[in-house]
Amino acid sequence: MFVESVKNIKAVKVTAPGADNAVKRSLVGPAQGWDGWVMRLFTLAEGGNTPRHSHPWPHINYVVGGTGTLFLDGKDYEVEAGHVAYIPGGAEHQFKNRGKQDFVIICIVPEEGDV
Repeated sequence: MFVESVKNIKAVKVTAPGADNAVKRSLVGPAQGWDGWVMRLFTLAEGGNTPRHSHPWPHINYVVGGTGTLFLDGKDYEVEAGHVAYIPGGAEHQFKNRGKQDFVIICIVPEEGDV
């Protein structure tokens, strides 16, 4: 069993090439007893984005707060709090903050995807 406040989970700057004003918190994964999967929380500050990239594993996303775009296989989707997305393995994708407030996204990936 694991219970914790997000405020107490360390935020790590996303340093991948192409990322800007982005931090990640690994919320629940193998260290907390969820073998094989990791739930992360990404916060993109104003003007922030994840890198445009692809990888072999799929992931699911839930927008917790803010507004932004999800680039997915050649198309930009306007997303905001309450939107969900499934990104299949191999699909090129990128999140961008388009608002003044933090753009916050939950992302669940297989364990090998938490890099």
